[in-house]
Amino acid sequence: MPRPTANSMSLPPDALALANAIRTGKTTALAAMEASIAAARAFEPLGAVRHVDAAMGRAAAEAFDDRLKSGDADAADAPFAGLPFLMKDLGANAKDLPKVAGNAWLRKNGLLPFRDDDLTIRMRAAGLLPFGLTTVPEFGVALSSEPEIGPIARNPHDESLTPGGSSGGAAAAVAAGIVAIAHATDAGGSTRVPAACCGLVGLKASRGAMPTGPEFGNHLMGIASELVVSRSVRDTAAALDALAGNNRGPLPDPALGLPVLAALDTAPELLRIGILADAPNVEVTTERREAVEETGRWLKSEGHTLVPLDAGDFRKAVDDAQAVFATIILANFARNMGPVAGALKMGDTSILCRKLIDDGLALPASALFEADLMMARLSAAMWRHFETVDVILTPMLSGPPLPIGSFPLDHMDVDLHWRRMAEFSPYAALANVAGTPAVTVPVGADANGLPLPVQIIGPIASDGLLLRLARRLETKSTWQHRFPIAGFVE
Repeated sequence: MPRPTANSMSLPPDALALANAIRTGKTTALAAMEASIAAARAFEPLGAVRHVDAAMGRAAAEAFDDRLKSGDADAADAPFAGLPFLMKDLGANAKDLPKVAGNAWLRKNGLLPFRDDDLTIRMRAAGLLPFGLTTVPEFGVALSSEPEIGPIARNPHDESLTPGGSSGGAAAAVAAGIVAIAHATDAGGSTRVPAACCGLVGLKASRGAMPTGPEFGNHLMGIASELVVSRSVRDTAAALDALAGNNRGPLPDPALGLPVLAALDTAPELLRIGILADAPNVEVTTERREAVEETGRWLKSEGHTLVPLDAGDFRKAVDDAQAVFATIILANFARNMGPVAGALKMGDTSILCRKLIDDGLALPASALFEADLMMARLSAAMWRHFETVDVILTPMLSGPPLPIGSFPLDHMDVDLHWRRMAEFSPYAALANVAGTPAVTVPVGADANGLPLPVQIIGPIASDGLLLRLARRLETKSTWQHRFPIAGFVE
């Protein structure tokens, strides 16, 4: 595995910098692990981490240090050499980490994973050392992370606010510095929304780029994608290089042109950048709209051409994406929880999740087939947009992170719940359903000191281009991380 080579111009402390300190002997994997374990304990009220296995972490760190001491070339060349790492309580399995998806029934009846999934195998090969699980909303169905079984994940920048969901615990852990980088998944904005809430970088990769086997439990008909949340664009690029490609089915590899990191500081070719500062179904706050417009003006100063786009022209695409997402989620509930639905007791699920199980079991096959056709049409429609622009710049969120409690699961109004999510992040599900890559990056802070993020969406396989653009925005961003990374040394 090639060692990262992108330069460190204008970079904050990040995962690659800590990995280099471990690699060069300035610190050790064990020292970094002990610092992360201590930080997880110190930040326990933040609710970012649901489960910690300190013994697992220490054993993995000691083994990695031994590999470095013995001259193991694979360990020395691993991009994230010896970094403490947190898996998400959804998505890829890690051996012996008890994933329960934020659900009471699974906490009582779920099986302990006996092997790693393909993605986790690649994560370990990249030098990442899992030692715990981050908090998610129950079954990942909210853009906050407040499962009834606890804990409630809170935003490190204002603990009265959500860090987002469903990778909210992961984003809170990285923003608080418990770890430098963490596992995230995205089926309807679940990587990008938490990254946006917490001032991080979040990439939803092109459909087919990331491995999802061997069980394909997080496949979701292709709308889901797994990667990381990080503090820097180069961390995300290094993760993409290490984890993407050759996914062994079921989707075709989009051929991203890896590696991405080596070219990250190469200025992109001059582009036609579509500007969507507004959203079709919700009012975007002035600060977030102006963040898109100001970012566009800066990109214009770099020589790119701005193409104003009408949010109304995206209304059908946004609505269709939300409808497809909702249908696939229902079918997934029927598949995963339908077999035990008759045995579920009060308290085994939230009220809303029980309604989703019942609605999923009642879903006709024709509705799922229609959703698949709608997904195909939406993908084609997005390709047509990319005939006139090369990328599209949008708000990631319609406003600042919402207060804790904004996405309750104690009711049966499914349509209201989906509408709340769509209004908070109007362009999130579009990339998932269309299969396109999308990245969010903070470009500054609002009047309350909260992150101001933007999103860049591109055609399938443009992941590297999006990261190069995001890297350009990162160099001019005024956003500052407030918490040091546990165990970081210069």
